[in-house]
Amino acid sequence: MPLTPAIEEPQIHESAQGPRVTPAASRTAQTPRPVPGPRPAAVPRPGRPGPVRPAPPAQRAAQAAPGPVPAAPTAPSVSAAVPQVQLIPASAEGALDAAEEAVDLLLDTGRAPGDILVITTGDPHPWAAHELSFGEASYWAQHDAGDDVFYADAAHVQRAGGRSVVVFAANGGPAETTAAALPVALTRAGALLIVCGDARQINSVLGAGV
Repeated sequence: MPLTPAIEEPQIHESAQGPRVTPAASRTAQTPRPVPGPRPAAVPRPGRPGPVRPAPPAQRAAQAAPGPVPAAPTAPSVSAAVPQVQLIPASAEGALDAAEEAVDLLLDTGRAPGDILVITTGDPHPWAAHELSFGEASYWAQHDAGDDVFYADAAHVQRAGGRSVVVFAANGGPAETTAAALPVALTRAGALLIVCGDARQINSVLGAGV
């Protein structure tokens, strides 16, 4: 299955054919960066000492946008049966940062926060680690609410439900973890799968498994 590694636009309009991947030349967005709208400010949980939970990406984007927030553009429809695949070449150390940039770009170009699932293979995203400190019930309740970006470890990919866009960060961990989780992530993506990681490793997994 061809992977067209481009992040200039979050949707691609051409299904990939074949097992090889050509790394994207640049991840710099060339279009205006509208924000999908402000989100409520994070507040401390009653009776729980410690830091306030980190603001989700949608809130960070809204806080950074000066002046009135423009309306989000309507994303073109994509067949849910065959998700598009994009590759952002990155080292294991840089994969999570690349995934964060991809999420910010998706939000800035009109994707709703609840449309996005982020999966990590190595260290968990700081948001996930913080939320899990309050217990798995609270953590998965936010997943089920489906109103914000959700971050999950590859070990939990089977439990995560499908979303329009899945961002997969191959940020370390055993190679077997990536090999097992990436095909499942593809089945969770309704319209688009964005993979941040080593192109050769991703090619090997998706080329053999799809």
